[in-house]
Amino acid sequence: MSASSRRIAHLDMDAFYASVELLRYPELRGQAVVIGGGSDHQPQTLPDGSRRFTTLRNYVGRGVVTTSTYEARALGVFSAMGMMKAARLAPDAVLLPTDFKAYRHYSQLFKAAVLEIAPEMEDRGIDEIYLDLSGHDEPTDTLAKRLKQAVRDATGLSCSIGVAPNKLLAKICSDLDKPDGITILTPADIETRIWPLHVKKVNGIGPRAVEKLAGLHIHTIAELAQADAGLLQTHFGRSTAAWLRSVARGEDDRPVVTRSEPKSLSRETTFERDLHARHDRETLSAIFTGLCVRVSEDLRRKGYLGRTIGLKLRYDDFQTVTRDVTLPAPTDDPAVIRRAAGECLRRVPLEKRLRLLGVRVGTLSPRGQAGGDAGPSQGELLLA
Repeated sequence: MSASSRRIAHLDMDAFYASVELLRYPELRGQAVVIGGGSDHQPQTLPDGSRRFTTLRNYVGRGVVTTSTYEARALGVFSAMGMMKAARLAPDAVLLPTDFKAYRHYSQLFKAAVLEIAPEMEDRGIDEIYLDLSGHDEPTDTLAKRLKQAVRDATGLSCSIGVAPNKLLAKICSDLDKPDGITILTPADIETRIWPLHVKKVNGIGPRAVEKLAGLHIHTIAELAQADAGLLQTHFGRSTAAWLRSVARGEDDRPVVTRSEPKSLSRETTFERDLHARHDRETLSAIFTGLCVRVSEDLRRKGYLGRTIGLKLRYDDFQTVTRDVTLPAPTDDPAVIRRAAGECLRRVPLEKRLRLLGVRVGTLSPRGQAGGDAGPSQGELLLA
């Protein structure tokens, strides 16, 4: 199938977590709402049946914004922003706790509805998917409208859809007419619709690359497409330079992958207060063991064993370090994971206070296909 005949859609739910919360609290529609609070930010139901909501004005803590409504975004509040900064920008914004159980439920609902129409689906996370629509006879705009209506009927939520010859362009397009939009792009539209956009709109060009490109006076996708190949190679290396020129021209031959194996499973936690390896040893040890147990449970629930055990630490100055070790045999045993992660812990400096701790298991293989001994069935959890 030629690139021009492919029809790839990227479907992205609009402000997904916030939109789920607005189904529960419709009186907040049109207001600035921030998701990311804890259980103590649960709305209170008053005797008259109305609800009292917490605002950001008096927030104190180290939480981060999970997501926000478009009204909050207009005030400068975006996901991953520190909650204290968000409170300065939008003190009257309503703060709601996260409810991942509800978000997963609605994610399952919208994906099931889409699969009834377009079974060639690649799951990219809780709120976005790719679809290969190439085999459908229906006109693209009609099919996109039918998909959007199916999502709305199943969830009460809106989504935005971009349809293009490949995944790269489809993802860009789904963001061009948010919320509740449909954007359809053909190869002939690339120069007029895609090239004027900033290079940061390309999935895979991160903040560091954007900064480096700006230093070369390259800001738009058009400027990147027309940049000297030698200049890019000097500053980015041969392979990255080739990739940059390719994506700027809208080239992408990646297929829609309907099933993929996870590369790793991880668990991590950010502490309410910074902890010291020596003074808070008992607390840290309990947290460390708990992370190993939970990642072990994740492996067993999903039917995987892993050989590479990794550790992630973030210090109080936000410096992050990682270490890993490869085992001789794959495992899902919490004691083995804990012991290996403890070995990694001994290889990092612990003079500074800790802000975050994480444990990861990689080099996964399905339980029935993993070679070698999977380790002891359930050993005693060791303390580092």
